[in-house]
Amino acid sequence: MSQDIRDFVSASVDIVAYGEPTHQEPAFARVRNELFAQLVSSHGFRSIVLETDRVAGLAVNDYVFDGVGTLDDALRTGFSHGFGELTFNRELVSWMRTYNASRPPAERLTFYGYDTPMETMSAPSPRPYLEHARDYLGVDVDIAAVAGDDTRWSRTEAVMNYAESPGLGADAVRLRTIADDLLVRLHSAAPGQIATTSLAAWRRAKVFLTAGIALLRYHAQCAQPVEPMDTRVSALGGTRDALMAENLLSIRETERHRGGTLVFSHNRHLQRVESVLDMWNMKLTWSSAGAIVNATSDETYTFIAGSLGASSAIGLAAPPAGTYEAALPTSDWSLLPAASVPSATVRTDTTPPQGYFPLDPDTLDDADTILHIP
Repeated sequence: MSQDIRDFVSASVDIVAYGEPTHQEPAFARVRNELFAQLVSSHGFRSIVLETDRVAGLAVNDYVFDGVGTLDDALRTGFSHGFGELTFNRELVSWMRTYNASRPPAERLTFYGYDTPMETMSAPSPRPYLEHARDYLGVDVDIAAVAGDDTRWSRTEAVMNYAESPGLGADAVRLRTIADDLLVRLHSAAPGQIATTSLAAWRRAKVFLTAGIALLRYHAQCAQPVEPMDTRVSALGGTRDALMAENLLSIRETERHRGGTLVFSHNRHLQRVESVLDMWNMKLTWSSAGAIVNATSDETYTFIAGSLGASSAIGLAAPPAGTYEAALPTSDWSLLPAASVPSATVRTDTTPPQGYFPLDPDTLDDADTILHIP
């Protein structure tokens, strides 16, 4: 047992994927901040990736890297899913800005989101993301006329009911052609665009365009007549994780020459085995972003799975005797080898509103390390 990340992560690791078993217990983000500071000082890590919208996250990075705007502005506009309201995200962003303020650009820390710009039950119109790239390139195409009313894309029904989705209609097909043409133009015009703007501006346009394409792909999946519902939701989850993996691979393409990256997300997004979830009375399965990145990248990938004993924040009682969590340390948070956790049973005292996915044999077999908060 240890609280020193150096005991579990070698200096040659490229991606440290630290998972939380529930989004609702803030202690995991508190520990994340400690681990990131350790990795920065001991292993030369220069970037952190959170489970939040990649486009929105640009505002956070503008603040921490260059001091653009204010802390409050970055938290209000730079996070999706309400994560900007969390205390330990405020502390992380503030610490990164302080760290960067006295350092040259090559040594500064960068912040990223790697999620797509969507919520669980809705996904917005791709229009504004495609328009950003269009305007950057100076292309004359009326994207709004093709996309139509934004609300027809963002309605919950457009995600949950394939008959209500515009994702495979003629307008969507036209938008995908426009987006593909913009992507080709973005690359073919790169030398001139970068010379007249900057590499950062070009990369920003690509992030927006990639987000618009991701939304078109997701809406196309929403429009597929897939039944039953658990198969449909699994397909949507798999699509989202594939898009998250694409974002993470893109981020590492930019960051790999600067140092390692800490990724903080849910265990089920970061594990290297197939994600299996019992949710909403459905059995859901898909390949996680971590599984995709680990399989397709030549970089070293370490998975630290988060585990929780009890939590007043989510109303989780102490783990029953005989469960995996009950066999883990009870004094303070700690890191320990996953292989050292003794055989036990999976706890069954959790409820769906708690959002907690307990330790199980598949998670333990897959993880390199367990981070347990008692």
